[in-house]
Amino acid sequence: MSVPPASSPDLTDLVARVRDDRCERSATTLVERLYPLVLRIVRAHLPRRSSEEDLAQEVFMKMFARIEQWRAQMPFEHWVSRVAVTTCLDALRHQKRRPELRWADLSENEAEMLDHVLHDETDSGAADAVGARELASKLLETLKPADRLVLTMMDMEGRSVADVQAATGWSATLVKVRAFRARRKLRKAFAALDATYSPSPAT
Repeated sequence: MSVPPASSPDLTDLVARVRDDRCERSATTLVERLYPLVLRIVRAHLPRRSSEEDLAQEVFMKMFARIEQWRAQMPFEHWVSRVAVTTCLDALRHQKRRPELRWADLSENEAEMLDHVLHDETDSGAADAVGARELASKLLETLKPADRLVLTMMDMEGRSVADVQAATGWSATLVKVRAFRARRKLRKAFAALDATYSPSPAT
């Protein structure tokens, strides 16, 4: 039987001081230690027009409000990651999904990149790389929050099924099913965008 990995002793000690002694200095140190982790998650899943600082602050507020719920069987960093992901999901749910994406909605970089894809051009440069990421982000915004989250983590960040499980609390089967369905929806969104294709006039 495998033993769950232990949380960092320093973090465990800080959590104990916050729980038992309500130590403000320990609480401040805890935020400082976890801030890079929380900010990385927030930036990866930040809803449009949202402040990363405000969302990170909300994560820490929830962390302290629920800190009594943490159990040492799970590393504290994993528990905080789950709080951060859930907070981002809640923020995404309050944001209206982007309607169907059309060619006219694309930036110059995005349109150029997609034009290359549709014409099967393999010579792509830095502008195409930027356009591809921008286009992927816009297409992801047409999906539901959970679908967007799983594809961002697995396809854009290269995270594993186990990583998504740890961050969300979903089962491995649910992660795989959601990823499969989300990719299918994304392909449909891309096909709908392709249908509005309007090539630039020749000069």
